[in-house]
Amino acid sequence: MRTTIYPGSFDPITKGHLDIIKRAAKLFDKLIVVVLTNPDKEACFTIRERVEFVEKVTKDLENVEVDTFDGLLADYVKIRGAGSIVKGLRALSDFEYEFQMALTNKQINPDMETLFLNTSSEYMYLSSSIVKQVGFFGGDISDFVPEEIIDDITKKIRKVGEQIDNR
Repeated sequence: MRTTIYPGSFDPITKGHLDIIKRAAKLFDKLIVVVLTNPDKEACFTIRERVEFVEKVTKDLENVEVDTFDGLLADYVKIRGAGSIVKGLRALSDFEYEFQMALTNKQINPDMETLFLNTSSEYMYLSSSIVKQVGFFGGDISDFVPEEIIDDITKKIRKVGEQIDNR
């Protein structure tokens, strides 16, 4: 069975992420979407919330599993018996960082391959940070995130905004 991993912080998952998930799911027998902790970013949503969002928007994809991991991605790939990871690329700046990570992961786990999927053109500008910023200021995020999770994301972002205002 060909298994691959699609890692990310998914804080929150966007339509761009979901596009990569759907396309990768067609290429592999099993796709594990793993929600990771990124020590360089302060998450707005808890791991549990992010997992629930991903589960909600992928529930109709039979070969997609959602998991979490707090550690080195190369180790997770080995633990799960996958041979590869899939990464989405939006721009040249993404490539530089992801290429460096791919080489690092290959050094740690020589059996692991990194495959890059170009983001569909309608999502090239989209990031989780944009979703949070637009939502924080009361903007409409319906073009950015799957419909099933718009209300959940909006409520949480407003709650975080209220906490900041009350400081």
